[in-house]
Parts: sequence; structure tokens; C-alpha cells
Amino acid sequence: MEKIIIEARVNELATRRGNPHVPFLPHEIIADAKGCYDAGASVFHYHGRKEDGAPDHASEFYLETNAGIRAQSDILIHPTLGYVANDADARERFAAVEAMMKSVDTAPDFAPMDCGSVNVDWWNPETGAYDTTDLIYKNSTETLMYFAKRIDHFGLKPYLVSWNVSFTRQIEQFLKMGVLRGPAYVCFCMTDEIIFAGHPGTEAGLDAHTAFLPADFQTIWTVVNYKGDLFQLTEKIIRQGGHISIGLGDYAYMDGARHMTNAHVIDKIVAQARSLGREPATVAETRDILQMEKPRIAA
Repeated sequence: MEKIIIEARVNELATRRGNPHVPFLPHEIIADAKGCYDAGASVFHYHGRKEDGAPDHASEFYLETNAGIRAQSDILIHPTLGYVANDADARERFAAVEAMMKSVDTAPDFAPMDCGSVNVDWWNPETGAYDTTDLIYKNSTETLMYFAKRIDHFGLKPYLVSWNVSFTRQIEQFLKMGVLRGPAYVCFCMTDEIIFAGHPGTEAGLDAHTAFLPADFQTIWTVVNYKGDLFQLTEKIIRQGGHISIGLGDYAYMDGARHMTNAHVIDKIVAQARSLGREPATVAETRDILQMEKPRIAA
């Protein structure tokens, strides 16, 4: 079987109440990148965070972090555009990536496009009510087309996030229009426990996603379970030829009574994939599978 692309998703907006190993600051994220790379991850996704865990979308954070990651490995860097924490216009949301592209030492390899809009309010299972009621992750078609144009300009790989079938259908239209070029790398963002914007992290939820992949275009898919335990689906994903995106940013993984580190999570996925006949893809093999270009540094 084709080798499996394993992505470490190390912090997102996760707090340390669930797992104290969630990295916040640049030096913590840089150390996690090396640990995940050594464990077998070829892609590394992170969010800028302040010391108290609040979001930090300043360009300086990404420049320092990317340079530190680059200095110790060639793992493929996938930064965020800020999610709901960066509710600005398209140019401002992409500004940090523009800054990253000024040097080979700080350039990422991917830039994300969440291909639709969705309510992302947080449910509180203890109270049986929502803690928030106005969080909308807004990604207009115009905004997405701007992102696609800038991503292509820099030779980055679009990381196409699909929270539900409507997002995948939008991806298909972009492929028809030539806004996106294949192979399309699609991340199925499943959600559980406290967020219900995506498909549930069940076999039926995954089957509903894969059923709507564009038939006329080459697609490669990976899966994340935001706020849910992806290990409930990893065997199915591996056997069906999918790829895996996982980490403490999505779920407070435990090994018995012990809090897992991101590297420990990657170790566990690598072992499972190998037991099912799939070796983890190296960075070079990941580039080949996804037909990635070499990033173009801004003049």
C-alpha cells in the first residue's frame, strides 16, 4: 500500500487543563517539531499562542518558530491563518504567510483553506448548553479565491479543509474553475464532544465525507477529529488508503493514567500503520505523493 502521510497537530486552541504537554511558545513548538519528526511525522501544524495560551497571530511569532523548526529538520510546515481568532479581511488573515515567504528560512510548505463557513460554538456537556453562541468561522468564496491565488503565487500546497460535504463540493467547483489544481489535498475535519460543526468521528461520518470526493479530479485525503479521539477511526483510515492528522491540539490524549506528548501520539500512529502494512512517508515521499512545488520566496 502507499505510504502514509502523518501530520502532527500540536496545539490548535487547546488549553493545558486537559494535557500539560500542549506547547504554546516558540521554543516549545520548535522542540515538539523535532520530537514529532523523529517519531515519523512529515507534516507539522501549529498555531501561534501567548504564554497564557491566548492566540498570537503576530508575524514575528511565526518567523521565529519557522526558523527554529527549519534549523533542526526538513519537516513540512503547515501554519494556521488564525481560525476564528483572526476574524479579519482576506489580506490581513494572509499577512503572516506573506511575511513568512520573505526568507527560505521561514517559508512554510502549506497554507490552509477551510473551504466554507460554519458555526463553531462550544457545547458544555455539564450544563447541557452552549458556552458560546456567536462563533462563526467565515470563509467567503471571494476570500478563498484570494487565498488560492496567493498560495499558488508562492508555490505552496493548499491544505483544503472540509468540515462537511458542502465544503468538499466547494472544493470540486474550485477545481472545475481552475482556482485549484490537482492533486487536491483534502483534510476531513471531523468534530466530537464539544463542537458539532463537522461530521461525527464515526465510520458513518467518514464514509459520508469520502462519498463526495470529486470523481473527475485526483484527490488525496487526510482526517482529523477536532475535540474527539481519532484513534477510534485510525484503523479504518489506514486500511482505506487515507492519511492521518493528529495531536494534542485536537484531543487530550492519554496512555492509561499518563498524559501523552505529541511525539508519543505520533509514535502510536506509526506503530499502528506499520502493523497494517503502511510505512510512514518521509518528507521527500510526502512531497512526491502530493506533487508539491518548491516554495517561491518573495523578491
